[in-house]
Amino acid sequence: MTENATTTSPPPTTVRPSWGETLRAYLEPASLRMFALGFSAGLPLLLVLGTLSFRLREAGLDRTTIGYLSWVGLAYGFKWCWSPLVDRLPIPLLTRWMGRRRSWLLLSQGAIMAALVGMALSDPRTGLNVVVWCALAVAFSSATQDIALDAYRIESADARHQGVLAATYQTGYRLAMIWAGAGVLWLAARAEVAPVAQAAAMAVDAIKPEPGALYQNAAWTTAYLVMAASMLVGVVTVLFSREPVQLAVPPARNAAEWFRGAFVEPFADFLKRYGKQALLILALIGVYRISDVVMGIMANPFYVDMGYTKDEVAAVTKIYGVIMTLVGAFIGGALSLRLGVMRVLMLGAILSAASNLLFAWLAGHGHDVTALIAVISADNLSAGVASAAFIAYLSSLTNVTYSATQYALFSSMMLLAPKWLAGYSGAFVDAYDYPTFFTATALLGVPVLALIWLATRLIPLPERPAGS
Repeated sequence: MTENATTTSPPPTTVRPSWGETLRAYLEPASLRMFALGFSAGLPLLLVLGTLSFRLREAGLDRTTIGYLSWVGLAYGFKWCWSPLVDRLPIPLLTRWMGRRRSWLLLSQGAIMAALVGMALSDPRTGLNVVVWCALAVAFSSATQDIALDAYRIESADARHQGVLAATYQTGYRLAMIWAGAGVLWLAARAEVAPVAQAAAMAVDAIKPEPGALYQNAAWTTAYLVMAASMLVGVVTVLFSREPVQLAVPPARNAAEWFRGAFVEPFADFLKRYGKQALLILALIGVYRISDVVMGIMANPFYVDMGYTKDEVAAVTKIYGVIMTLVGAFIGGALSLRLGVMRVLMLGAILSAASNLLFAWLAGHGHDVTALIAVISADNLSAGVASAAFIAYLSSLTNVTYSATQYALFSSMMLLAPKWLAGYSGAFVDAYDYPTFFTATALLGVPVLALIWLATRLIPLPERPAGS
């Protein structure tokens, strides 16, 4: 036996944590902070996409217009363009006081609150342009918050715990979606001047009211003002959180050097680490959630057209459905920690695409709350599993030196193509109706499975040690 053979250490083995250790990870301070900040991140999204589409359809806007207005969400798809500024640019006075991540979080949260107030005070029937511009401001500010928050999360724990942080983040995010979905519908229904007995009677008699017939803008004003005040949860959390430890960035000697460090090096680093395989990674990221995103734009108009009331939609899709998503997120986070991210990534993709077929069945089933509960259960459970695994996967790809910029690139790629395609969803439904639309969105998920299979075999998932 050679000397090399006698002195070489055996390869390290991976120790699988016990279920008790896995569950305790959800109660660590970093996980609890991410739960609260996840609420702040989840609140604006529905208010400019899902809930807004319900409001616009009730106000009488046609589905084609609602589909095109969903392009407001493309702000999330282009956030990589200004992510280097969030990653490197200090905010005068605020950054010195709070640190780089927390200062950007606080600034973006204040902007979200102001734009939500603007949406609250506008009427889409007479001032649609104002609603759209305010929604765009909410989306831009929310995307900026996401950039800073993703960097905060990645820098708060090592790669092994990213699945747990993703699950707690998703928990807060989904609870905010309950409030921004069910809560805003419940508030709007309770703020209506006249009782909604007419709408309830129509639902019982299977009579679909004409779009715009039951719309009361003052009720939505009240609901959106409450949503703006709810962003204080994020503001308070940021004020009482600590700035994560970050790698020291040497000061730039001139503007060209700063531009190279902020804009060029984060993308060059990713290409250097993965080479030609970077194209496969970006392709997978770009289409992983395409089935859910494209289908989701027409979900609320679908509920309105099927005659479901605000209370029914709030209770089933916005409360019960989000609870099912939380269950799925915890399952996805735990399975990612025990079985590996890529296996759960494949499982989530299969479930997400298949669950869209249930909506095609529901479209031909009519107004049936029990059937809606069954469909929402399957769809949201699968979405939770997929989201937790996908966030953990994206986090593992980042270099903490450029965490905000690189993660913004990945999460932007996730939304860019799906959001652009989703803009045509209303026109597609008008041309082919809902069953064909939901079936088509399920088929969009088939290429995702092949990309995950290739990525699993060609690209090993990186492990990043704590503090690197």
